[in-house]
Amino acid sequence: MYHFDVDRAIEDCCRWIQDWFAENGDGCPAVLGVSGGKDSSVCAALLCRALGTHRVIGVLMPQGEQKDISDSQLLCKHLGITNVTVNVGEAVEAVKRSVSAVTPMTEQAVINLPPRIRMTTVYAVSQSVSGRVANTCNLSEDWVGYSTRWGDSVGDFAPLAQFTVTEVKAIGRALGLPERLVEKPPSDGLCGKTDEDNLGFTYSELDLYLREGIEPAPEKKAIIDRKHKMNLFKLKMMPAFPFDPTK
Repeated sequence: MYHFDVDRAIEDCCRWIQDWFAENGDGCPAVLGVSGGKDSSVCAALLCRALGTHRVIGVLMPQGEQKDISDSQLLCKHLGITNVTVNVGEAVEAVKRSVSAVTPMTEQAVINLPPRIRMTTVYAVSQSVSGRVANTCNLSEDWVGYSTRWGDSVGDFAPLAQFTVTEVKAIGRALGLPERLVEKPPSDGLCGKTDEDNLGFTYSELDLYLREGIEPAPEKKAIIDRKHKMNLFKLKMMPAFPFDPTK
């Protein structure tokens, strides 16, 4: 039976973060979007452990009014990290108006627009402070493609990319994060549904499948396998035509 050694995982991940920064940004701050969900909360806590609170900057990005912005504020206060708030509402609406003027936007295009603008915002903050952007996606989400390409799927380094949702929660508890943040129902905050509502299966079912090979109900297994196959391209570098000038 699979056993997750949370203390070792934290130690190894923090060492990896330190080594990455030593090679790719010695002394630079780590910058990340803070949504108040488990992933950004756990990622921020790991960064504080690895680099020190003074080297972590959180970017809060409400889209107009955000009813759960207090969760993002709670995390920043709990960790004691520097944070800035950039409201992306006007930018999102401006792009929607401009695109809609030349072509109708699909529902999915509208849903994916805010995370792409948020990532642009995080990079703008990061570059302004000579920082490095932390990707906060986890293995479970990445496995089924539950992220926005060139939105929350990108970053300069990814501390959580090989941890399942179950493991991320365990790390959060071990690091002493408020239970409210660790167990907050995962949601994209855009369409009014939780991640699990949209996916058609629970993360617990997915994690058991990934780590222990325990298959969920056949119809759910089929959804997981199909989503994984369809979204493998998101996990690969952009393909380039292999032109050979010598031929």
